Amino acid sequence: MSKEIATNRKAGRDFHILDKYEAGIELKGTEVKSIRAGKINISDAYARIEKGQIFLYGCNIQPWQTAADWFNHPETRPRRLLLHKSEILKLAVASDVKGCTLPLLRVYWKDRVVKVEIGVGKGKTHTDQRQDLKERVELREAQREMSRFNQR
Repeated sequence: MSKEIATNRKAGRDFHILDKYEAGIELKGTEVKSIRAGKINISDAYARIEKGQIFLYGCNIQPWQTAADWFNHPETRPRRLLLHKSEILKLAVASDVKGCTLPLLRVYWKDRVVKVEIGVGKGKTHTDQRQDLKERVELREAQREMSRFNQR
């Protein structure tokens, strides 16, 4: 059973998600307390592979308010993701392709552990984004007509 903490809606708009991976995340104690309070922003978060390890950048976790200043953490520090070596190698190969990146899709609780879902995303062009918007509008109009027809 998993409970959603935060989702990155911009990732679905800006990227074609080709594959998804679940990873653990290395956090400090005050970061976990801030996440429990909902003080997390993942709209610009992405993963990068460095020296055989994978790190998360751009994830903003606000400092816990009641902690002392020396005990708190920096808001946007790079956080290590916990994956098997074979998964890291697959992600390294996938991210080396031109136009591919590793955006953070969502953060959630799995049992009592914070997990993240990262995806292999290929950037959408402006035309692709407009086409997706057009398809959503057409689907919404078709559903409205179906509900009007069924109300008669």
